[in-house]
Amino acid sequence: FSAYVLFMVMWVTIVYLPLCHMVWGKGGWFNWASGGSIPVLDFAGGTVVHISSGVSALVCALVVGKRTGYPSEPMMPHNVVLSIIGTGLLWVGWFGFNAGSALGAGGLATSAFAATHFSAASAALSWAAMEWKLKGKPSVLGAASGMVAGLATITPASGFVTIPSSACIGLVAGVVCYLAVTKLKARFGYDDSLDVFGVHGVGGTVGTIATGLFAEK
Repeated sequence: FSAYVLFMVMWVTIVYLPLCHMVWGKGGWFNWASGGSIPVLDFAGGTVVHISSGVSALVCALVVGKRTGYPSEPMMPHNVVLSIIGTGLLWVGWFGFNAGSALGAGGLATSAFAATHFSAASAALSWAAMEWKLKGKPSVLGAASGMVAGLATITPASGFVTIPSSACIGLVAGVVCYLAVTKLKARFGYDDSLDVFGVHGVGGTVGTIATGLFAEK
C-alpha cells in the first residue's frame, strides 16, 4: 500500500500536473485559448486524463510484467454482474465529468451531456458488432467495454461537437478500441488486465484526433 501511495503522489506530480498546465494552464504549450505553440482542444480531459493514464498503464504493465499463466491459461472475468454495475456507475458519473467541465448549468453543459451519452451508446453497439462479426456472437462484457471506450473517446470533444458527430465518434471508438484490445495486445504480448491502454489510451488518442475533425464553433 505504501508503494501504491508513493506511486500516486509521484505520478500526479511528475506526469499529470505538468500535462494539466500544458493543455489548460495559462501560457501552456498546448493551450488553444492562450495561444499555445501546439494548439490542442481538450474539453474534459481526453489528453490530460485518458492518454496520460492509458500510456502510464501500458508502461506499468511492461514494468510489472505478466501474470502467472498469462496468456496460456484462460483468465475469465470473475463477476460480469459487478462489471455491468460498475459500467453503469461510470456512465452516470461521466455526465458529471464531461458536462461539469462547462463549469455551469446551461447550453454547453447540456450539449456535452448529450454528446457523452450518444457516444457511449454508439460505441457499445459497434464493439458488440465487431465481436459478433469476428467471434460469432456479442458479449455483455464486450458491450460494457464499448461503453467505456465511447466515454473515454468523447471526453476531449464533448463540448465541441454536435450529437450526430458524437455518435460517429462513438462508432469509430468501438471498432478501434476493440481492435486495440484484441489484436494490438495479442501482437505485442503485454498483459494489460483491464485493457486500460486499449480503451483509455487508444480511445483518448482517437478522441483527440476526432475533436480536430468534428469540432464546431
